[in-house]
Amino acid sequence: MPAAHIGAGAAQAADLALLHLILDVLEDNKAEETTVIDLRGKSAMADEMVIASGRSNRHVGSIADKLQEELKNAGHGKVKVEGLPHCDWVLIDCGDVIVHLFRPEVRAFYNLEKMWSAGRPVEMPLS
Repeated sequence: MPAAHIGAGAAQAADLALLHLILDVLEDNKAEETTVIDLRGKSAMADEMVIASGRSNRHVGSIADKLQEELKNAGHGKVKVEGLPHCDWVLIDCGDVIVHLFRPEVRAFYNLEKMWSAGRPVEMPLS
């Protein structure tokens, strides 16, 4: 097997391990309505987007803090975080996975699931 395939497989396994770590932390910290959106072919910024809700600003902040701590403990270093300390919407950029944590009403307003779950536009040939 060529080295490029081995490297790609290892990278894919690391991405999957990162995604599972994030999902486990969200579940352990009682995040609600967790959704994973595959961004491959839709955006170069990440491979997956995880969207979850917390019951309040305090809950969203607590989930974000715990996720940062667990990512650091797992060797992912310091991740980029936006939205603290207000915690209506917290974005955690984990590299290949982007996590959005919302209060329910803010999540409904932005409706990222609808925006990012849509299929790619079909290119029409010019006539």
